[in-house]
Amino acid sequence: MQTMQHIAFLGLGAMGARMAAHLVKAGYAVTVWNRDPAKAAPLQHSGAALAATPREAAQGADIVISMVTDDTAARNVWMDAQTGAAAGLQPGAVAIECSTVTPGWVRQLADEVLRRGAQLLDAPVVGSRPQADAAQLIFMVGGDGPTLAQVRPVLSTLAAKVLHVGEVGQGAVLKLAVNALFAEQLHSVAELLGFLTRNGFAADQAADLLAEFPIVAAPIAGAARMMAAGNTAPLFTIDLIEKDLRYLLEVAQASGAELPGATAARTAFQRAQRMGLGVSNVTAVAAVLG
Repeated sequence: MQTMQHIAFLGLGAMGARMAAHLVKAGYAVTVWNRDPAKAAPLQHSGAALAATPREAAQGADIVISMVTDDTAARNVWMDAQTGAAAGLQPGAVAIECSTVTPGWVRQLADEVLRRGAQLLDAPVVGSRPQADAAQLIFMVGGDGPTLAQVRPVLSTLAAKVLHVGEVGQGAVLKLAVNALFAEQLHSVAELLGFLTRNGFAADQAADLLAEFPIVAAPIAGAARMMAAGNTAPLFTIDLIEKDLRYLLEVAQASGAELPGATAARTAFQRAQRMGLGVSNVTAVAAVLG
């Protein structure tokens, strides 16, 4: 059992609640905060403490982990003048930003954290609810190597892999690229299922046949089957993937990179949003292209 480190976990959405639960189960002393405190009840029953604000949660914590929706939510969690977690960091603490955010924001956060005598790692994850449930996430960690070594046992409690990918901000850059690759493949599969169903194949047959080829990775084959079945129960929503593509294209524009494939995929997901599908699973893009 792990008992030596006090961990604050900020944000108990679909991913955060699952991650925090693993830390509690592993024996860490965990304090949680969530905008809606009612969502913390299962974790409290398991032994976690509940803080009224991010700042309160961070006070006395060795490690402070954030898992929220976007730049705006992360900025509020860390930097609010009265309640922000940054002001609660103790010297020597490690702040870990797991949210999918822009590299520009996470570098600003690193400067603030360092000013307070703490260290920041940007550590977004690949994986959705099933991987979070199974503690099989993949962390892409940007930041100082010795700091990562210090917290690696904690991250490994949640992960299949913990990858050190470079300096602070590089985790965010890589996460946007990986999510764009996923989005572009979803876009391609959705349009090709539409093509196949207009040319003699049943949707479920087409999805099963595509899965036979090694060029189609298992998660994409699974998404194709969900599209064929009309399964749009939310695991990773249209709204979230569109946000990630928006962030990616903003970074691309600033760096002079051309991403026509990501641009086309974002257009399709935006069409799905206009159809009222923003809170549906990403597989709902098939309604646009099918």
